[in-house]
Amino acid sequence: MSAEYTVQGQVAVITLNNPPVNGLGLETRTAAVQAIGRAEADEAVKAIVLTGAGKAFSGGADIREFNSPKALTEPTLHTLIRTVEGSSKPVVAAIHSVCMGGGLELALGCNYRVAAAGAQIALPEVKLGLIPGAGGTQRLPRLVGIERALEMIVTGVPVPSEKLAGSALFDELVPDASELLSAAIKFAENIADVRPLPKVRDRKVAHPDLDAFLKGARERVKAAAGAFPAPVACVDAIAASATMPFEDGLKFERDRFLQLKETTESKALRHSFFAERAASKIPDVPADTPLRNIAKAAVIGAGTMGAGIAMNFANAGIPVTILEMKRDALDKGFATIRKNYESALKKGKLTSEKLEERLNLISGTLSYEEIADADIVIEAVFEEMAVKAQVFRELDKVMKPGAILASNTSTLDINKIAAVTSRPQDVIGLHFFSPAQVMKLLEIVRGAQTGKDVLATALALSKKLKKTGVVAGVCDGFIGNRMLEQYLRQAGFLLDEGATPEQVDKAIEKFGFAMGPFRMSDLAGNDVGWYIRKRRAVESPHLVYSRTADILCELGRFGQKSGAGWYDYKPGDRHAHPSQLVNDMIADYSRQQGIRRRKVSDEEIIERLVYALVNEGARILEEGIALRASDIDMVYLSGYGFPLHRGGPMFYADTVGLPHVLEAIERYARGRHGEAWAPAPLMVRLAIEGKGFVS
Repeated sequence: MSAEYTVQGQVAVITLNNPPVNGLGLETRTAAVQAIGRAEADEAVKAIVLTGAGKAFSGGADIREFNSPKALTEPTLHTLIRTVEGSSKPVVAAIHSVCMGGGLELALGCNYRVAAAGAQIALPEVKLGLIPGAGGTQRLPRLVGIERALEMIVTGVPVPSEKLAGSALFDELVPDASELLSAAIKFAENIADVRPLPKVRDRKVAHPDLDAFLKGARERVKAAAGAFPAPVACVDAIAASATMPFEDGLKFERDRFLQLKETTESKALRHSFFAERAASKIPDVPADTPLRNIAKAAVIGAGTMGAGIAMNFANAGIPVTILEMKRDALDKGFATIRKNYESALKKGKLTSEKLEERLNLISGTLSYEEIADADIVIEAVFEEMAVKAQVFRELDKVMKPGAILASNTSTLDINKIAAVTSRPQDVIGLHFFSPAQVMKLLEIVRGAQTGKDVLATALALSKKLKKTGVVAGVCDGFIGNRMLEQYLRQAGFLLDEGATPEQVDKAIEKFGFAMGPFRMSDLAGNDVGWYIRKRRAVESPHLVYSRTADILCELGRFGQKSGAGWYDYKPGDRHAHPSQLVNDMIADYSRQQGIRRRKVSDEEIIERLVYALVNEGARILEEGIALRASDIDMVYLSGYGFPLHRGGPMFYADTVGLPHVLEAIERYARGRHGEAWAPAPLMVRLAIEGKGFVS
């Protein structure tokens, strides 16, 4: 966590060394400033090369210090950059692999930049709800032009160094990264005596029609930014680089950075950033736990979910075999897969070569024996315990020793599934979300006897499949669907009391959800929930639901797949059209139940839906089904369309204030179906103590 100092001839080489990406933490910043001072004091040194050890020049601010006082302790990143920029001897940045955020801002403070081809260049602060805060918005436009700088800063997307070769950002591009340091030292020797030293701050930002460009950029960025203020602030700061003296632009940038840092939107994005990384850390599973090799996979079931799961493996380059009982079902599954890939091809997301490559990795069979050598098999059959138990009995007979046996169940007891096998240590839940080849969430359900190596392998596999893996304990519905049930119960009660599906969906979508509960149910299939409610009627008869959803299914309105659900659908059109038939059905049901319909406000809709999630989430946390409140937030951000700018249900409750949430819950508990609103003990305790779920 330092900066190493060596001298080669007349050139001092300062190497940032803070694995894994040379984050610019306090110790590294301090060592770098001291190294610059050492080079300045050595008369034999004529020039300085600044580079990074390992696999990065620098990834920017050290995330381990992001929310700590160390981030603002001297020398700050600003001080380090001023030290580099103020050096009496030329400083050459030798850039390779990763140069992002504060790392790029440090490189921009150098007099020269030599880069290896393939280095990833970015200012990604916007992804954390921020703008670059150490001169990035002021210096980058001076080197790559205001249009390219705006594109890079507003999107935060990395750009390969060779695509920036024609700009003034790099003084030299080295084709072979292994020769970067020697090339940078040679470059430093050649410019050692050049004076005055070039400084990025002395360059001007020019544009032939600046006002028109900035006006159009603001309009375009504002339209795309949605609830997030940072992208528009990026445009404002970049505009300052062209309209203000350099120091004034720096101050403008810093002021906006500090303002954004305190916004709920930025805090939510930073919470999500850290939550995603925390989710892979399991307290009793050491980081060095040996992993099982996953070189070949199998999927049981070629339905929509099974086909999507198989595509995940093929996309990751892992051969996968789909098992079905009948040839026509297998053929239908392959047709679905090809259709999905061809759709991606038409959208330009896939080349024809990649399409064929991935299809060739997927095979089919009607025999369990032909999947016996798979390293992992995932069952994706009908959501019924008897059906799944029979599949696992067969798998137990044929799968090789050490194979991981996984279930894609969304609600059922993994321990009961594992109990039908002779190897419960090999059994785990891998709950993919539909469409499985698209949705980022993978809920990893840990059974009572699931092996630690199996859990560690599942977490590693989630990363290979480009999923966000979140570990859950065993209960009905795990994290996501257990909370969703309470959300949907409240949605049904709102219909009984006076709302319509369209009003509920519009209110929660305005709050920021990707899709309201009724549009979501139509997309997923209303028969799925119907089956679960039938099971609940047997297992948990005390649970009360609105019967409107059951009546809907009795009418055969299962959603988009049947052309009618809570909404009407037209052939070839997925747009949801309000249904008078459904609205009349809801009103008739209210009358039959003796419920006087009333005007329901959007505020009530949002509170009842979101606080139902929060209250159940608190129970899940207290029971240990989720390890952390942030894990619950990751489930809802990556799998259920919860608005990213609100940080997930538990983070959102903290921002509202738990006493306020508790007051609302207690108020609703005095109304109709008050039994659904018993406050979670954990929430009551935290509210009394003035604490939050996350903070």
